[in-house]
Amino acid sequence: MGVKRAPIKEVEIVVPKEHPQEELTQEELALIEGNVLITTVNKLVNWARKWSIWPCTFGLACCAIEMMATAASRFDMARFGAEVFRASPRQADLLIVAGTLTKKMAPVVKKVYEQMPEPKWVIAMGACAVGGGIYDSYAVVQGVDRLIPVDIYIPGCPPRPEALLQAILMLQKKIEQEDFKNKI
Repeated sequence: MGVKRAPIKEVEIVVPKEHPQEELTQEELALIEGNVLITTVNKLVNWARKWSIWPCTFGLACCAIEMMATAASRFDMARFGAEVFRASPRQADLLIVAGTLTKKMAPVVKKVYEQMPEPKWVIAMGACAVGGGIYDSYAVVQGVDRLIPVDIYIPGCPPRPEALLQAILMLQKKIEQEDFKNKI
């Protein structure tokens, strides 16, 4: 049993013209005109990341109530691309630490942060998460940034839902300016 080979037909070699757009009609050019986008890969990736933030919540105290209110219909975080709170850090790229971080809970926050895939960002929400708040105690971590890098700080006790929305907008501006190759 042998292999049959098809005879090779002559192939016409087409030399491209110097200006191929001359072949298009005026109607075709009019159709293409509004549908072409010229950008860099960096801007395209940052645009996609900016509008698809997936937050993982880490509510530790009263600030978590304000964080939940931000996702409800009155404030509607979904308008800004941070639609669905993720229950798993493996599916999230934003960690919102809201409330008093105790030393007993510190290893858990660090573990959750380490489980998040790159690129990842952190928002410290509330006076306790930012700097320990009113609890100057041996049992309270005096700021989340002592454990993990924080991108945006939201002061207040507790901060209003509008403050969290403003922080998400600030984070979007930061994402827009990043070089995506450094965040892979």
